[in-house]
Amino acid sequence: MNLSDKYANEKIIKSKKRIQNHGEVFTPKRIVNNMLDLPNIREACENLTSTFLEPAAGEGIFLVEILRRKLALVKKSYGDDLLRYENYSLLVLSTLYGVELLEDNAQKCVMNMYQVYYEAYQQQAIKNGRKVKNKVLDSAKLIISNNIVQGNFLTKLSTAGNPIVLSEWKPLNFHKGVKTIRIQRTEYTLLDILGGIKKEGGEPLTYLKESEQLDLFDFLDDKEIAKKERKQMKYIAVKVTDVYREEMEEVDE
Repeated sequence: MNLSDKYANEKIIKSKKRIQNHGEVFTPKRIVNNMLDLPNIREACENLTSTFLEPAAGEGIFLVEILRRKLALVKKSYGDDLLRYENYSLLVLSTLYGVELLEDNAQKCVMNMYQVYYEAYQQQAIKNGRKVKNKVLDSAKLIISNNIVQGNFLTKLSTAGNPIVLSEWKPLNFHKGVKTIRIQRTEYTLLDILGGIKKEGGEPLTYLKESEQLDLFDFLDDKEIAKKERKQMKYIAVKVTDVYREEMEEVDE
């Protein structure tokens, strides 16, 4: 099969109306692969911890192909041990981000990335005579759902009008030979990222807890009434296979 046959039925538009309203045109796969094969980009694809942010993710054609390439490297280097494969495959998944304006595209991007991850993981589990683990799949779902965001990259806002939020998944013990990777999650707005803002590890963007019920005896002491108590929380460092739990703890002041 030649290239013209391989891509003959590939759709690069959904409708003329979507082109008029949103300028939506999908990049052909052959062009995607040609671009990813450029020297500097190819080297980044071969680096397990290099991050990619696609500002107009569409259905994820670039992100999916990068994920395939990174997973192939994980399989080659760590495929003989399913635990290591699980850890490193989730690590590479955490390095891929996308922002997409249209809801159907964003949903398809999430599904496409999960399908690629699931199929690769399932094949590796079968090869090792094991079964896939729900906690690994749940962690993959959480990472993808937080890394692929519906919103407008130009305005830096979500469809609800709030700042676009992305999570950094920083490996704390990443070095040659490590078997179980620990991750520290920190949340940033897109403006934070583009502005080079650095935060303390584990910091989320929202950390309000509802206060306890008002003690009626507070009136006798002229204390302030009916306020919410602000408690600063942070994500705790966990195994990358346990990020689905979204565990947090209160910060000591």
